[in-house]
Amino acid sequence: MPDGLSLTFSALADPTRRAILARLASGEANVSDLAKPFMKAMSLPAVTKHLKVLENAGLVRKSRAAQWRTCSLNPKPLKEATDWIEEYRRIWEDCLDRLGDYLDELQVQQAQSGKRAPKTAPGKTTPAKTSSTKRKRHASSQAQ
Repeated sequence: MPDGLSLTFSALADPTRRAILARLASGEANVSDLAKPFMKAMSLPAVTKHLKVLENAGLVRKSRAAQWRTCSLNPKPLKEATDWIEEYRRIWEDCLDRLGDYLDELQVQQAQSGKRAPKTAPGKTTPAKTSSTKRKRHASSQAQ
């Protein structure tokens, strides 16, 4: 049986389901209202199947009020997916920072040995500096 994270990513893989989630991010909606934008391209049962996938992944909650079935967004699985991605972003950022440091060391060594260091185009930065700059910007935005 798939774990919650697998169900979340599987549900997010489809653009129709992502569009449904985007709509639900602005508030609850009934199934008919959610289906309206898709009615030219698919049937109501097809939209209902997409909603079922989202519901099985825990991304959507359905409730009943009289004859209406309203749907609402459950952000918890999205938070879990974001946390998982964030961990790997940090790992890759650390790797890129180490690569940037290594490239900086090589440039210093080349300059000291009298060899010409490869130049970047005017206004361009090396990948190392770009990574380092992005990390610093990200850190300062989180601190605020």
